[in-house]
Amino acid sequence: MHSYFALHKIATALKISRPTVYKYLKMTYEDALHEFDDKACSRKKKLDAYRDWIIAWLEEYPHLSSAQVHDWLLERYPDLSVGSSTVRTYVKEIREVYQIEKKRIVRHYEAIPEQPMGKQVQVDWGETRQRTKDGKTIKLYFIAFVLAHSRMKYVEWRERPFTTKDTIHCHENAFHFYGGRPSEIVYDQDHLIAINENAGDVLLTNEFQAYVNERKFRIHLCRRADPESKGMIENVVKYIKRNFADSRVYRHIEDWNDRSMRWLERTGNHNVHQTTKKRPAEVFSVEKQHLQPVLSLLSFESIHMESIARNVGKDNTIRYRSNRYTVPIGTYSSAKKKVVFVEVTDQDRLLIRESPEGNVIADHRISKESGKLIQNRDHLRDRSKGIEELKQQVLAYFEDREAASDYLGELSRRYPRYRRDQFNIIRDVATMYPNHLTTALEKCSQESLFSANDFRDVVHYLAILSDDGHDPKPDTERPKKSGIQVATRPIQAYTDILKGVTAK
Repeated sequence: MHSYFALHKIATALKISRPTVYKYLKMTYEDALHEFDDKACSRKKKLDAYRDWIIAWLEEYPHLSSAQVHDWLLERYPDLSVGSSTVRTYVKEIREVYQIEKKRIVRHYEAIPEQPMGKQVQVDWGETRQRTKDGKTIKLYFIAFVLAHSRMKYVEWRERPFTTKDTIHCHENAFHFYGGRPSEIVYDQDHLIAINENAGDVLLTNEFQAYVNERKFRIHLCRRADPESKGMIENVVKYIKRNFADSRVYRHIEDWNDRSMRWLERTGNHNVHQTTKKRPAEVFSVEKQHLQPVLSLLSFESIHMESIARNVGKDNTIRYRSNRYTVPIGTYSSAKKKVVFVEVTDQDRLLIRESPEGNVIADHRISKESGKLIQNRDHLRDRSKGIEELKQQVLAYFEDREAASDYLGELSRRYPRYRRDQFNIIRDVATMYPNHLTTALEKCSQESLFSANDFRDVVHYLAILSDDGHDPKPDTERPKKSGIQVATRPIQAYTDILKGVTAK
């Protein structure tokens, strides 16, 4: 007979169970060979088609439980019908064949008194670190709810620490998920009074207390080191971390929350609970009839929107989900950092306010793409105001303002990017040669000389041919030459244009 110690050493060295070692020690060489041949010729197993996936998962994440492997298979293959015991046996066999050792995690369970239907929900917070699709790591935060009788669970995630408003928002979502509210909610006191437990946000603020008073549920605060009263939700938090979140790749928060809800449906609330030996979803179908109805109250409209602080950039934009959204020109301030508050509505609208309860300064439809600039034309600088004012200044120099307006309009059409420059040239000419504007406007319009430079040249020529014979302004007041060579028309061209004028 082999000693227990010897069997244990062999099993540890081979990474197989002691009964397996004992079975092979009792066999002859021929019996072992026959058993090997029988296994090799045995029928295929139900999970053989997914063997490569399971091996890859276990090699990359050796600590995975068979329950988590089962959930990942259902997530990738929703139509797969296989029992948890089948998956557990198959995973165990793969571990033995490929010698993939599992790191044992000891879970501690506390005895919790059975609660009446509809009486109690336990709430707690947690956080995880997830690997993103580009290989980086992101910290996620979640709040978990569990009905004490049926063990029906609800969870919601954020990319930032929870605030009081977030907590109220999630309570409303949980009540909507359950179809009602319990008469009592249990919280971990650490999260309510210790500033390091929930990123500095104390839940029992005036805002949360007002919410409790309006919803009319009782609060039960656990004492420190009192696992019996909060062990149920602590196990749920561990379950979420180890079964759903562990080794799962993060994409973005909407996808993460959606996958979390689908995990609750197929695994978290579907699998048989180890204590009650019942499926939470099945027990909940009876317990929900004992919950208190929750009416939609007007005072909760602001709660149903997510408020997020965002810094305003120098270009008067804020960033949200890898896109840039404009705010009105002038929102950014160089004197101090400018912060606005973003709210997401159920209609996929992005509302931007200067304060959490202030007026909306920008309203955008949320883009499904990334790297885009979402722009509201009302936020652009109205450059037309200055140009229109300049145009009116120019028109004041002309006797026939209607004809001048048509001429300036044609300049705007031909030179949309240089309207200001065109108008400035004509204004300067009108200031220096006010007596020749009418004739120049008439000739330029007749000959289709729609350019401020042409208009200036015509006015200069008219001034030379005038009785004065010289410009009214001395050359010293003219702008200096830039040295740039430009094309000029011969004097004959202007003589042809103005023929008949000198004969008068």
